[in-house]
Amino acid sequence: MRAKRRKSKISGGLESNLKKYFGYDTFRIGQEEIIKTILSGQDVLAVLPTGGGKSICYQLPGLLMPGLTLVISPLISLMKDQVEALQKLGIKAEHLDSSMSFHEQNIVFDRCLTGECKILYVSPERLQNPDFLKFSQKMEFALVTVDEAHCVSQWGRSFRKEYYEIPSFIFTLNHKPIVTAFTATATPQVRKDILEHLALQNAKVFVQGFDRPNLQFFVKRTGNKDLTVIEFLQKHQDEGGIIYCSTRQQVVALEKVLQRAGYSVCRYHGGLTPTERQNNQNAFLENRCQVIVATNAFGMGIDKKDVRFVVHYNLPLTVEGYYQEAGRAGRDGKKADCLLLFNPMDIDICLGLIEEGEKGEDVVAMEKELLNDIVAYTSTSDYRNYILKYFGE
Repeated sequence: MRAKRRKSKISGGLESNLKKYFGYDTFRIGQEEIIKTILSGQDVLAVLPTGGGKSICYQLPGLLMPGLTLVISPLISLMKDQVEALQKLGIKAEHLDSSMSFHEQNIVFDRCLTGECKILYVSPERLQNPDFLKFSQKMEFALVTVDEAHCVSQWGRSFRKEYYEIPSFIFTLNHKPIVTAFTATATPQVRKDILEHLALQNAKVFVQGFDRPNLQFFVKRTGNKDLTVIEFLQKHQDEGGIIYCSTRQQVVALEKVLQRAGYSVCRYHGGLTPTERQNNQNAFLENRCQVIVATNAFGMGIDKKDVRFVVHYNLPLTVEGYYQEAGRAGRDGKKADCLLLFNPMDIDICLGLIEEGEKGEDVVAMEKELLNDIVAYTSTSDYRNYILKYFGE
């Protein structure tokens, strides 16, 4: 019989602890209510816009509760960035990933067991690792947080089947933890999937407004995308931004075009070495390169607040993917432009991407339906209203 979860008794006010650990004087809209709900012992699903401060919503309760907080995150780079940021604040955080040696992993286990670590980041695949399962039987997890929780839903290109195994792992624990799920974009259908597939119990659902008033949305129909990009950049001199392409080949080709046009540009895609990706990412974050041309491998967890524009060189496959990537602009609250370039031939490219690989007919049909939604977006007269209706507002 597993022990029941318990509420947490917190010394000092939440705002004083926010200041103590993170240096902020006040909470952003919605953060305090989410944190109080978690501390009361209730499961939570929170959909907060990019830049809405979702990390603090589980990190602060994790620091205030007895026991260890386990954060399940889909990307190694995202885990490393989060842990590095916490450690710079003096917070005891660690991560486990496949590149670590047996000895390095044991050091992390020991730190967790002795209380030298309060927040541990792992990938969903780690939950099936025999050594981790043995460790988890010795540990009391106060809180299990699923970050980027939309990955549990097949209604999107970020689906990760390993997310389905999270409830099975939680059931093996000796102590019943509070379970929370966070994401930046989730339609009503995706929210339903998250609640169902993660087996959240009587969860309180928080959905912040999807509207980002400082973002300006545009669609440009063009037969010469390279020229359109250059004309766009001429209007954004000395401003930094991201240009998303569908394939690695397009990333490399566009980077060369922009370099010849005299722009400071770097690239990011899955074919680069980890060192190359990290160096190029750092160059962009530190404003040593103005524009980063990237596949959708770039951006998740990137905290650069002064991105003044996001351009989609190709048609994205889903509205969710588009809005999440476009939402990386203007996180400082200042005006930013989100431009989608469209050519009818893009649809054929997207259909090719959907039909590649081994998929069931139902999955292909679902992805084509999602593609129809983003194609319809390119033809609307009110881009913002289309997006808000899509997400159920």
